[in-house]
Amino acid sequence: MSELRQALAEQLAEAVFQALTDDLARQERVLLVVSGGSTPVPFFKALAAKHLPWKQVDITLADERWVDEQSRDSNAKLVRENLLQGAAADANFVPLTTGDLTPEEGVEEVAKRAASLPWPASVVILGMGGDGHTASLFPDSPELTLALATDELLVAVRTPSQPQPRITFSADRLHQAKRHILHITGDEKRTVLANAMSGDDVRQLPIRAFLSCPLAIYWAP
Repeated sequence: MSELRQALAEQLAEAVFQALTDDLARQERVLLVVSGGSTPVPFFKALAAKHLPWKQVDITLADERWVDEQSRDSNAKLVRENLLQGAAADANFVPLTTGDLTPEEGVEEVAKRAASLPWPASVVILGMGGDGHTASLFPDSPELTLALATDELLVAVRTPSQPQPRITFSADRLHQAKRHILHITGDEKRTVLANAMSGDDVRQLPIRAFLSCPLAIYWAP
């Protein structure tokens, strides 16, 4: 990994640490919503090393593939192996899957679980794909319109471009956070973001759903 990406991960971890610390001065528990993929791994490791009262921190994911938690495609597995380490293992992690065969069958149970979290989230950390998707809000998903409009917490999602069905927090629920951060790397994603900023068709580039709220952008080559 480049030194610039490592430095970015350290800066992001410090910003999240400060945000959680500030909120814990005013409330008993805080919620951190993170994203999966390879980009956040160094950030997870940097944040895990921070001296937080982890037993007062709830963590969940912006979205998840509907796979077994032992699958290499599981975002929950990624979080457990890279963030919930050392003292950070004391955090309360709430995964987004159940033992049901499909997300359509499990979404109600996951929503009940998620509803008990201390909303609004202190921080939502979003990623972005080369197609402009964020969380599991994909431009080719039949459920995109629903996920952008509903006030439900979670939506079961299927999309032709992805091999697994997914579950995602709705745009509305993700909007209901005190702070929003976009964490991306590479020139391709910088170009996608620039395109998103120059237009307003959310269905074409769903990341646009979050450009209207204050969004801190963390990018490195």
